[in-house]
Amino acid sequence: MISIRGATTIQNDKAEEILSATSELLQKTISANQLDINQITAIIFTCTKDISSAYPAKAARDLGIEKAALMCVQEMYVENSLPKCIRICIFYNFDILAEEIKHIYLKDAAILRPDLIK
Repeated sequence: MISIRGATTIQNDKAEEILSATSELLQKTISANQLDINQITAIIFTCTKDISSAYPAKAARDLGIEKAALMCVQEMYVENSLPKCIRICIFYNFDILAEEIKHIYLKDAAILRPDLIK
């Protein structure tokens, strides 16, 4: 089992924007890592406290990720942290070498892990 991380940001706390940004993040992560969605065992979604209009997990269900356990939680608040940020941690039932995993950070979230941006 491996885990794959990623994050993105939104401009406005609106359900459509949350779902669109989360869908884009999931699709890019799945594509970059050539994942079979049936081998995803769980995804943890976190949102900063300024996001409350929708559950980002709905985007995963809309993409056909139906067998995985999905959990949405609020990100710990840290002063001056990146606002309107959605993070994911995908647990995948397959062995991939750590150096082959592509963690995806989009939009303003790219500043969170510049070491992983290629």
